[in-house]
Amino acid sequence: MNSSKSICRGLGISAGIAAGLARDLAANCERLGYHSLWSNDEPTAAGLETLAQFAGAAPQLELGVGVLPLDRHQPVAIAAEIARLGLDSSKLWVGVGSGQLRAPLDLVRRAVAELRELLPDRTRIVVAAMRSQLCRIGGAIADGVLLNWMLPAEAALARRWVLEGADQAGRSAPLVASYVRVALGPNSLQRLRDEESHYRNINQAHRRHFEALNVPLGSVGVAASTRSQVLEGLAPYHSAVDLPIVRLLTEASATSLRSAAMAAAP
Repeated sequence: MNSSKSICRGLGISAGIAAGLARDLAANCERLGYHSLWSNDEPTAAGLETLAQFAGAAPQLELGVGVLPLDRHQPVAIAAEIARLGLDSSKLWVGVGSGQLRAPLDLVRRAVAELRELLPDRTRIVVAAMRSQLCRIGGAIADGVLLNWMLPAEAALARRWVLEGADQAGRSAPLVASYVRVALGPNSLQRLRDEESHYRNINQAHRRHFEALNVPLGSVGVAASTRSQVLEGLAPYHSAVDLPIVRLLTEASATSLRSAAMAAAP
């Protein structure tokens, strides 16, 4: 593995994998030198519960949920669930997004302010953002901004928006992270295309986002056969953002997860 301390990389998976697989993955990621381990949140699979499984196996690893949609999760419920699960606030990144809500800018502002009151002081709050306004708001109010489905050039531009928001608010810039889908091995390109196709049509905001990117299906992420190809694909993201988070597109099996995590390790 690359032992350079300049490489800072997270790893993300979908919520709801079996508890044993989650614990095995977390222990491996801690050994492999990942900065953090992230889970998304699904209507049928709670991201915070997946983080609790990670925490039990890798207590030193930083953990993030990216993200809890505010149309399904109220701040008071988020805080109660974090307390119930006993998650260590000093190692926690709590990501929130607007979901399907209308007037998302004001709602995100209010939710972050409420979470500041409800959560321990050391808890880091992350705002999901894809366009300029939410990037700037994230820069002004959050500890981190999580980008999604961006090429390196677009991620670099979004980071500039975040920095502008922080500068206008007179505060230090938050961490700028970005999910980067990574598929490894046979049929990797098809798996990336399938995932991207789903998100391209998930809602109007995503449709507009991909229309603005104007790239062929399967272009936003890394499809590779070897570790060297994975690292080559990830390299431009390290210049664009503070923390690329490898979002694995792989089977939910111990062998597949271990192989993919090793191939993308820092």
